Amino acid sequence: MKLFLIPSLLAADSYDSLPPETKEAVKTTQYYLVEDLRTARRFIGGWKIEGITVQDLNFQILDKKTKPEKVQELFKNIPKGENVGVISEAGCPGIADPGALAVQYAHKNNIQVKPLVGPSSILLALMASGLSGQKFAFHGYLPIKKAEKQKALKNLEKDSANLYQAQIFMETPFRNSAMLEDLCSNLNGDTKLCVAANINAEDEYIMTMTIRQWKKAKVDIHKKPCIFIIQS
Repeated sequence: MKLFLIPSLLAADSYDSLPPETKEAVKTTQYYLVEDLRTARRFIGGWKIEGITVQDLNFQILDKKTKPEKVQELFKNIPKGENVGVISEAGCPGIADPGALAVQYAHKNNIQVKPLVGPSSILLALMASGLSGQKFAFHGYLPIKKAEKQKALKNLEKDSANLYQAQIFMETPFRNSAMLEDLCSNLNGDTKLCVAANINAEDEYIMTMTIRQWKKAKVDIHKKPCIFIIQS
């Protein structure tokens, strides 16, 4: 048995962003642990691999609601010797993703873990930002409440200055515009901000400017998957 960590697409129909090894792993896998059933089915079906019918594959949900003790039960439903694929809703499993629970189980039970190369919005945004790739931290989602969010932003800016560290985070797409406004309102004018939206899509947008410059910019990132990076 092998546990394949299978990267999925960041943008629709961007299969050319995945190397051949990903497709080969799908060819040999019948059992999957997935974050979102519909996304996983559409992703595998999009390969149009001869001999593979999505309806005949076996999918189990492994998402943010899955408890660690539930993972053992998921693996019990997989026949001995069969490969298992872990698929995130978007990007690389185990990175800002609950797939890490399956990897932990695999290591405890001597199952070979095979990470496959593919797109990660976090790393692609950092690569394209021009900000520090030597020292960086990822924080996931920041608090929703305005006062808590403002405090978090100021703390990230302070940590960035003290540690010379790029601070990476994300936001729910429909709150992107509000996040950009909060960044412009609460950070110093010289602090650099990278906004990376719809990575790998035809309308991909990646730009790094100072907060002072962002205050004058007009950009539409509403409802687009987006990564934010700041560095003071």
